[in-house]
Amino acid sequence: MHSAALAYQALLQRIDRWFEVVGSRNPGVIPCRAGCSACCHGPFDISVADALLLREGLALLPAPDRAMARERALEMLESMRAIEPEWGAPYDVRALGEDRFDALTDSLAAEPCPLLDGSGRCQIYAHRPLVCRLIGLPMVTAEGNVLENACPIQDDFPAYAAMDPQLFDLESLEGVEQSCLGTAADAVMGDTRDAGFETVIAAVVAG
Repeated sequence: MHSAALAYQALLQRIDRWFEVVGSRNPGVIPCRAGCSACCHGPFDISVADALLLREGLALLPAPDRAMARERALEMLESMRAIEPEWGAPYDVRALGEDRFDALTDSLAAEPCPLLDGSGRCQIYAHRPLVCRLIGLPMVTAEGNVLENACPIQDDFPAYAAMDPQLFDLESLEGVEQSCLGTAADAVMGDTRDAGFETVIAAVVAG
């Protein structure tokens, strides 16, 4: 694995461990797990470090699975271009701007992620992006900022929906993330100055 991807994955595993600890303190309450795909729909922005980690995960897939995922990704990109005909590779979210990208994601919110298999499981779960790990469990950061529970099916789990935000030092993670973005930008874009590059999963899978 590329050293930049390895460092970023280690950083993201801090979130995974936090989920595990909170889950162990609240047995049977948190439904988030590998195989639940309720929040795995619609395009969303991912960082250049996420893109690098995704590429590493894709390389580990068997060739037939990778080909199927690429076909689904191309279909999603076609749907995006139907809405934004002038948007193309490398599908830089900054080129659209926040309002246009939000409109695009709203229009395609029901589309499944191209990396879901036939049973709804993520094929690159260990290499999934940051946002995929943050959606769900409510969080309060060390600085007192609250991230509400964003799980789309939380109303089906009353105890989960009623959980108080759980403490996590997100600001510290974001500080380390900045260095990961620079090294990832060098690996993906060939220039550390592209650390702010953001794209979508389908663009990475399509290649």
